[in-house]
Amino acid sequence: MTDSTPDQPLGDQTAERDALLLAVLPHVAFDGWTRQALRLGAEDAGFGLDEVGLLFPGGIAELSDHLHDWADRAMLARLAEAGEAFASLRVREKIAQAVTARLDVLAPYRDAVRRDLSRRALRPLSRRGLRQLHRTVDAMWRAAGDRSTDLNYYSKRGLLAGVYASTLLVWLDDRSEGQDITHAFLERRIGEVLAFGRQISGLKRLGDLAEAPFRLAARLREGRGAAAG
Repeated sequence: MTDSTPDQPLGDQTAERDALLLAVLPHVAFDGWTRQALRLGAEDAGFGLDEVGLLFPGGIAELSDHLHDWADRAMLARLAEAGEAFASLRVREKIAQAVTARLDVLAPYRDAVRRDLSRRALRPLSRRGLRQLHRTVDAMWRAAGDRSTDLNYYSKRGLLAGVYASTLLVWLDDRSEGQDITHAFLERRIGEVLAFGRQISGLKRLGDLAEAPFRLAARLREGRGAAAG
């Protein structure tokens, strides 16, 4: 386990699933989201093939999905550890800190995240991907204290999906000291897109915003392919 792994309840297999995921991620950087990476990670973590099959019946695809669940939980654990320092922030600041916390827990596995986005960009947008994105932005808003159930619920999450997706793309290539480029970009995006305490106008379709990370990943792949040529 790593320090960024959130505490897990007893009586389920979440801790074991997390341990296997974290063992596989370093291999994903070299082998991609493949059976080879899964096999090598399982060996590193001391899991037999039978155990791997029980923990992730869906194989490497299910393991890649678990990355998002783990990152959400690790993000929330970090925010909870901040305690009053986080609770006393303005909503806008809480959202920025939530996005930053999620990127921080993913930082050791940046290459695996990049490969995950590229892999998803190769196939049509799935309901599973949309659910994962919704869970992430919903967790961020709930951590910030949002309990809305009306139209604001959807508009806030739709807008944050666009903010998070675009910031993720910047973060993937950010080599600045202290991730200064990412932090500055995030602040600008929040200032441009999120209107706290006011009625939101000119909202794009929620579906467009929810598709943002997949469209951006595809654009990233196309740009790199052209550069390589």
